[in-house]
Amino acid sequence: MSKRTLSPCPSSPNCVSTQATDEGHTITPFRYKKPRAEAKEALKAAIATLPRTKLVEEDESYLHYEFTSLLLRFVDDVEFVFDDDTKTVHFRSASRTGYSDLGVNRQRMEQIRALVSGKL
Repeated sequence: MSKRTLSPCPSSPNCVSTQATDEGHTITPFRYKKPRAEAKEALKAAIATLPRTKLVEEDESYLHYEFTSLLLRFVDDVEFVFDDDTKTVHFRSASRTGYSDLGVNRQRMEQIRALVSGKL
């Protein structure tokens, strides 16, 4: 199975990615200790506690969610890739439309980081 890669962030400040190299877009990946399948289920359980989320694609090492904002119904795409070699969860969170997200994508990923802390 070929490893999935995350698309690069656009130049606009409405995206964060663990694979970005510039300060405006980069964010620290999650680490996991459990077997990948268990870590993935723990991540899914944490995300299930958040409002307006929909899992749109999944395979054994990949998750793609849509997060919809409450008021304006903007959709953000959030992708997770589990790298078993390094026990790392890489992710990308990006707005589909607009330019600035006022830090929403970064805040969301830090919220998820807090939710899964010690559970992966």
